[in-house]
Amino acid sequence: MGKASKLIDVHELIRRLERLYPNARIALDFSSPLELLIATILSAQSTDIGVNKATPALFARYKTAADYAAADVVELESLIKSTGFYHNKSKNIIGAARKLQDDFCGHVPRTMAEIITLPGVARKTGNVVLFNAYGIVEGIAVDTHVIRLSNLLSLTTNRDPVKIEQDLMRQVPKPKWGMFSHLLIAHGRTVCVARKPKCTACTLSDICLGTLKN
Repeated sequence: MGKASKLIDVHELIRRLERLYPNARIALDFSSPLELLIATILSAQSTDIGVNKATPALFARYKTAADYAAADVVELESLIKSTGFYHNKSKNIIGAARKLQDDFCGHVPRTMAEIITLPGVARKTGNVVLFNAYGIVEGIAVDTHVIRLSNLLSLTTNRDPVKIEQDLMRQVPKPKWGMFSHLLIAHGRTVCVARKPKCTACTLSDICLGTLKN
């Protein structure tokens, strides 16, 4: 994990964040595991707001893994173009849907080992889908907010998402793994904003490296 010393017990950190964000949850809109899988693939290099604007028409057009597997690439790309990187995302969506059809009877699998075999799906997406669709906890989803705040709070000195997840899993109690990323993301969006952090209003200012260095 490196030599950075923790200035607060992680349990206290979680308590503070839970008081601030009692209703922290995933920002992506979905009504099924398949919809969440597709939305999470689309969220790469995009905002959740942008994805939520694109998915109503997408979900109305494609209902099942079979629908996505048989999708016309041009039509699919036109529906997801606004999320960016649509050529690669459409390829991953169709590839994932075909694997769902071939290997999982059209259903999104319930284990990390299985879900990361889908094109476009790594551990972050796996953690997001497993926890938010099924309530299954196998790790901690690490996005850009989690990377940034975990370093500022001395929970890791790594920048690699896989290593950061390993560091967090060693410190955060397993029952809190699923919600921990939601708490950090909520704080990163409302207070610890990357471009203009509201340090003077932050309940974590006494333990944040960004504040302590100033």
